[in-house]
Formats: sequence, structure tokens, C-alpha cells
Amino acid sequence: MKFRLYMLTIFFLLFYTETVTAQCSICTKTASQLGEGPAAALNSAIIYLALAPFVIVGYLGWRWWKNEKKVISEEQS
Repeated sequence: MKFRLYMLTIFFLLFYTETVTAQCSICTKTASQLGEGPAAALNSAIIYLALAPFVIVGYLGWRWWKNEKKVISEEQS
């Protein structure tokens, strides 16, 4: 049951879209000079690059949690 809930949550998070602006002041100035289309692509690229560290840290946290759960269950046995 938990697995289904996790998968459903991940599914909605992956396909939920919202307009987000994640630009520093230099990127904002550059994007305003490029025009509407390239500015949107630049913004998407910034968000894409920002997600990579979060995914890595999330994976490491999940592995740590899984290992700790195993260690605790072995200690109680």
C-alpha cells in the first residue's frame, strides 16, 4: 500500500506543472535581451540543473534511511 502511495505521489510531482521563475539577476537580464522563447528555455534549463543536487541528496537520504532501518531491526532481534 505504501509503495502505491509513493508511486502516485511521484507521478503527480513529475507531471504537475507551474510557471516558475528561477533566475539570478544576470540570467534575468540576459533572458530579457534574448526574447520570450529563449528566455523560457533558459529558465527551464536553470530549474533542470537545480533539481540534480536535490535528486542526489534525496537518493542518499533514502539509502541512509533504508540502511538505518535494517540496522535497527537487526539490533532488536
